[in-house]
Amino acid sequence: MERKHPRICLVSIFFNKAFFIPFSNIRRIIVEITPESYSIIAADPELLDTLIFEIEKDDVIFYKNQINPLLRVINYIILNLKISWSVLLRSKDVDSFLFFMETGLPLPMIVAKLRKKRIIWLLPSSMRKMMDYHPDLLYLFLIPLQLFSYNFADKIIVYSPNLIKEWKLQNYSDKIFIAHEQYININIFSITTFLKNRPLLIGYVGRLSEEKGVQNFIRALPELLNDRKDLSVFIGGDGPLKEAIEINLNNERLTARVDLPGWISQEDLPKYLNNLRLLVLPSYTEGLPNIMLQAMACGTLVLATPVGAITDIIKDKETGFIMENNSPVCIVENITRALEDPNREKIAMNAKDMVEKEFSFDCTVMQWKRILNEL
Repeated sequence: MERKHPRICLVSIFFNKAFFIPFSNIRRIIVEITPESYSIIAADPELLDTLIFEIEKDDVIFYKNQINPLLRVINYIILNLKISWSVLLRSKDVDSFLFFMETGLPLPMIVAKLRKKRIIWLLPSSMRKMMDYHPDLLYLFLIPLQLFSYNFADKIIVYSPNLIKEWKLQNYSDKIFIAHEQYININIFSITTFLKNRPLLIGYVGRLSEEKGVQNFIRALPELLNDRKDLSVFIGGDGPLKEAIEINLNNERLTARVDLPGWISQEDLPKYLNNLRLLVLPSYTEGLPNIMLQAMACGTLVLATPVGAITDIIKDKETGFIMENNSPVCIVENITRALEDPNREKIAMNAKDMVEKEFSFDCTVMQWKRILNEL
């Protein structure tokens, strides 16, 4: 007889539109394993049209992002109190709480512990790494609380063994599991245009923020486009650097060859990916980027830096291309290398086959079932 899985309450903070897919993925996985599961979701009211929830099974806590540092600290304390109250109310219905966030929430975790519930913490990114690229006074307040919160978790889940050292989690290695919430719907993300039939278009898709290295990609474009008159560039996404990128491209007189459509919906994303020869991900830090897997499923070549779980997926010249660093010079050299590789069509198909095999919904659910069985 199959062991009954613990009833789970998913706790998460919905920061921005980009978080919709990973959050939706983990919720669908948990519901597949334990249909009686619940969710506690904190979200900005402006994201209400993006957020899908069930009144019966989801507690939705609204909070407004603040700019003033003092108000942000107060906001964080209030958020802890509100989530703690929901954790207390839900604790009678569940066995475990799954926290899916980079931010530590010590008070809700303490409440869960007092109610003798197991705590699982799935880390999508590292706050300490983010601090390197987003100097923020609030982080100085949050990072000690995050370190404090690690002690309450019964299990910490990260995407790759590489992240244990990269995110400085060695002290907690005895309770770390390796898993991911990413899965790819191959009915949506698939090849509609083969690589050889696509225009000479390369691009970046993702959040336009410092840690993504997108500014280095922009700095590489003058030399790249000067050398390759046949090449065009696409930069999809939104974020704090969008205005600076637009100014930079205008100053370099590159706007005629670089398209910036802004935020791309999931419905439109497969069409864009099937138009790209090469997706460039020049990140300083990553977990396991969804866009990388989606591009690979669409038969698009991926060039990325060796950070996070990326090197678990991309093997250079086998399933994609790895560049040593994200300096503009290195980016230019590796874009040329990838576009001119004689085996590029085979590499793209290897990547597609690997994603279909290892990142199906069923495969990801089985991975989570094994972890939950060990609780």
